[in-house]
Amino acid sequence: MTDTTIQLVVNGTPVSQTAEPRTHLADFLREEMLLTGTHLGCEQGVCGACTVFVDGKPTRSCITLAAACRGAEIRSVEGFDDDPLMRALRVAFKKHHGLQCGFCTPGMLVTGYDIVRRLPNADAERIRKELSGNLCRCTGYAGIVAAITDVLENTPPLALVQPQAREQQPASLAAISLESAQNSPTAQTAKGDASTAIPDRQSLVGAPTLSRTLTFNTPADDIWSVLSNPEKIVSCIPGARLDSATQDGRLQGQCAVSMGPIKAAFVGTAKMDLKDAEKSGHVIGQGRDSLSRSQLDGMLDFHVTRAESGETILTLDMTYKLTGTLSQFSRPALVAEIADRILMQVASTVEARAQGKEPDAKAQASLNGLSLLTAAFRGWIRRVLWFR
Repeated sequence: MTDTTIQLVVNGTPVSQTAEPRTHLADFLREEMLLTGTHLGCEQGVCGACTVFVDGKPTRSCITLAAACRGAEIRSVEGFDDDPLMRALRVAFKKHHGLQCGFCTPGMLVTGYDIVRRLPNADAERIRKELSGNLCRCTGYAGIVAAITDVLENTPPLALVQPQAREQQPASLAAISLESAQNSPTAQTAKGDASTAIPDRQSLVGAPTLSRTLTFNTPADDIWSVLSNPEKIVSCIPGARLDSATQDGRLQGQCAVSMGPIKAAFVGTAKMDLKDAEKSGHVIGQGRDSLSRSQLDGMLDFHVTRAESGETILTLDMTYKLTGTLSQFSRPALVAEIADRILMQVASTVEARAQGKEPDAKAQASLNGLSLLTAAFRGWIRRVLWFR
């Protein structure tokens, strides 16, 4: 495997180093930079021990490719030596016995730093929610929550709770970051060249596919009136938002996904073609989450028909390709479980809108990936036990 040159700013110092493309950021920091304060636990993005800042946002370094962070500013726990806010957190952790074995502490401190910066009015309940992605097997969390609460109640100066400024990075890496941002699909869309964010069918050849059939007790014409209206159908998808739609079927928007404290927002463009006479349509598009540097390309063919029994049948054929950090969740069996659960909610909302009813207010909430993964895992366990 050919090595690649990785250029980053690590704890304020420009770094240019070669490494294998598959090297994760945590391994890069520990093995190449000898910054062993970043701990590796589960290596699946679950325990939070490896949490570092990437461009000012907490990130799981064990599932983030170092090469995907090209031009980014990385701050590990070693980069806070002279930081007054981190000093206050360290003192509070000691005062409230917020550490025991210390393995989770680097990730806890980085997450606590983010909580104080971002949520100056957080109470104990909110702090626990924000810490839900950081696992501790010693303290029971009480001391950690008390330490963060202590720092918050002592009202840190405003200057301490502001995100790091990107302007401080060296000009060479700033230029790299600017070039990457300007060439990203989202930036191209903002400049009016939305076509660059829409893949073609050829790029999805060989990608995983998923076919599903949904049944409605509402007339086909009413169901089609929702499916053929971009604004209506987007409002039926949890976490989705339509920003613009043109007469030629070009759509721009985003979809938010939440997995505990990890949040992703896929921003992108799609092209929608409809055949009203046949009640069929085709959508192809691309979305990208800038933080995880993950990209989703997808294609959907859908067709509405009326069954002899009088029911309305919606057939769906989906093709998808997920790349980047979040690609670990793109296994076909897992995607099928999650898709079925999302489709159940979408179908319920579509039918409600087709009948002129207001759907559940939760329909527009962000997708809770953690709940979906848990439900999918339980479903898999039930099937395994059933077949045995």
